[in-house]
Amino acid sequence: MSDGTPADLFFDAAISLLQRVRAEEAEAITAAGTLLADTVAAGGRLFAFGAGHSSLAAQDVVYRAGGLALMNLLTVPGVVGVDVTPATLGSALERVDGLAGAVLDTSPLRAGDALVIISLSGRNALPVEMAQGARALGVKVIGVTSVAYATQTTSRHSSGTFLKDHCDIVLDSKIAVGDAELTLDTIPAPFAPASTVVTSALMQAVMATTAATLADRGIEPPLLRSGNVDGGHDWNGRIMTEYGDRIFYRH
Repeated sequence: MSDGTPADLFFDAAISLLQRVRAEEAEAITAAGTLLADTVAAGGRLFAFGAGHSSLAAQDVVYRAGGLALMNLLTVPGVVGVDVTPATLGSALERVDGLAGAVLDTSPLRAGDALVIISLSGRNALPVEMAQGARALGVKVIGVTSVAYATQTTSRHSSGTFLKDHCDIVLDSKIAVGDAELTLDTIPAPFAPASTVVTSALMQAVMATTAATLADRGIEPPLLRSGNVDGGHDWNGRIMTEYGDRIFYRH
């Protein structure tokens, strides 16, 4: 590791990744935002899914100030977040064949909807089967993943494929295999992961593109306001009522 505090070096690494994603994924971000805008304009619903820490970026765009009210979290018990005990159970469930099918069979997803699937490695059975199953239903799938894993690791799905192989649009987070940006001679393992920073930024860039695209078409984007500013609750109440048939996190 070169000169500089560990904090400085992490910020440098994160900024470098963000700049790379901004430059190299601009076309894909525009395409993803346009796809979501198309879905909203056509009366479809929006969903996001991620397992483990990948779920953080999915949760970051659901029911939040400045975000699209129509973005719903597709949940898988024991997999969304790290609140399951033991935490290792979540990792194990990602590798279970058939789990995605059971989730999709009981979810509100239907043809004409759009699903964003976030998986850093994209190699486990759950995200692969989630993408396969969603597309079979007629759902458009956007994958947010590190494409590097497909060339440096092997798939854990029986097909030998990765999430990126089953998406309408792929956003590459550029995260290196192992998701740790720093090394020190005095520390035996790489440390300081940046995937959450980069993936969350990618998701918000897509959301911003979606909102602006809708506005360009003369459609008011259904955005939520902070409940901590005057008038926020009244605003959100109107949005919730107007789009209630496409919002599922209230029930």
